[in-house]
Amino acid sequence: MGFGALSVKGRALRYLAQREHSRAELERKLARHVEDGPDASAQTLIAAALDDLASKGLLSEARVAESVLLGQGRRYGARRLKQTLQAKGLEPELVAHTLKQARATELERAQEIWRRRFGQPPADAAERARQMRFLAGRGFEADVIRRVVRGGEDADD
Repeated sequence: MGFGALSVKGRALRYLAQREHSRAELERKLARHVEDGPDASAQTLIAAALDDLASKGLLSEARVAESVLLGQGRRYGARRLKQTLQAKGLEPELVAHTLKQARATELERAQEIWRRRFGQPPADAAERARQMRFLAGRGFEADVIRRVVRGGEDADD
């Protein structure tokens, strides 16, 4: 490896030390800092550095998905998590698996968020619509939103 490859790898390690990154995210970030050299193109240098990091277990798409689920799963629904995972450039199978995990607790998470924000059933249709918009903005599915906002007696079903 030439100096360029070492500096690319070092920069990638610094990014990974801050938080988990997907390969696609690192490629985008590193591309801004790497220029084509006399020996290899920027893409080749980046790919080689990321392949090395992945072979050593330092770059893991599964850890990225887990990190998103743990970090944002408490605050957001499956629709929002799906957007985040896809924006990170993760494989569709990994996104589907992670969303399956999130959907298993979606109702409980939505109820907790609703309880912290509102705490009581809506008094009228306008308040019901406001509560539903709030949960929809957090990325929860429509059926989950209806069950949560419907009222305390039905929300625990």
